[in-house]
Amino acid sequence: MSRIAIVTDSTAYLSEDMRRRHNITMVPLNVVFGEDTYKEEQDITAEEFYKKMKETEELPTTSQPSIGLFEETFEALGNECDEIIVVTLSSGISGTCQTAAAAGESVEGVEVHVFDSEVSCLVQGFYALEAAGMAAAGRSSTQIMERLESLRTRTRAYFMADDLSHLHRGGRLNGAQLFIGSMLQIKPVLHFEDKKIVPFEKVRTEKKAVARIKSLLDDDASRGTPLNVAVIHGNCPEKADKLVKEIEDKYPAASVYKSYFGPVIGTHIGAGSLGIGWMDMS
Repeated sequence: MSRIAIVTDSTAYLSEDMRRRHNITMVPLNVVFGEDTYKEEQDITAEEFYKKMKETEELPTTSQPSIGLFEETFEALGNECDEIIVVTLSSGISGTCQTAAAAGESVEGVEVHVFDSEVSCLVQGFYALEAAGMAAAGRSSTQIMERLESLRTRTRAYFMADDLSHLHRGGRLNGAQLFIGSMLQIKPVLHFEDKKIVPFEKVRTEKKAVARIKSLLDDDASRGTPLNVAVIHGNCPEKADKLVKEIEDKYPAASVYKSYFGPVIGTHIGAGSLGIGWMDMS
């Protein structure tokens, strides 16, 4: 039986304990403040990142892992396994997927399969957890990759950006939209479409934006199917706690997890943001 290792990148935001329990290896992306580069989830925590954001005038930038880091990771795992499945954040917002694939082609002695989650954050992590569970159960790489592909059609993720300036800087809002949106308290609801983060709806006020996202969850959760649900926050844990309780109370069949927008994703979506993502596990 082939031994299969599971790898994901840091934007899955799986805790160290969760990665250890499920035998998942993490490759970090980077966040850059001026001349200082930090590997997220290793050199800087989410809390430290948001604190630094408040203290720094110039907004940070981000970068993907080097091909060398992926090669080193694959070679080390190749000493213990025959195959590696890599779950990455969406290839539409980062070159991480392509870099992992290139590294996989260059290493010898181990077969590397790369899965583009087409999302990010803990919803991406759900794919890695599913792959890890199947690998532990002795499933083949073909079976695991087919399962991940099938889950893609049953996965949703919606986010609300609190501060439009981050979206403006990232090219998703022009200057006029930024000005008008800020004046009118617009809280755009975003989602992944064709692997990119794009506006889903423009909603006035945070309360209405969150209500809209909850209504989208209800469309799937009300059927009673088993769901993995991620409540994701940008340095506003109290709001996330409230959402987690609401969802757990309303949908007892769902497994609800609290997570966060870490440094790399937080750079682009900003503090105060909220998101809900879910995966139908049936």
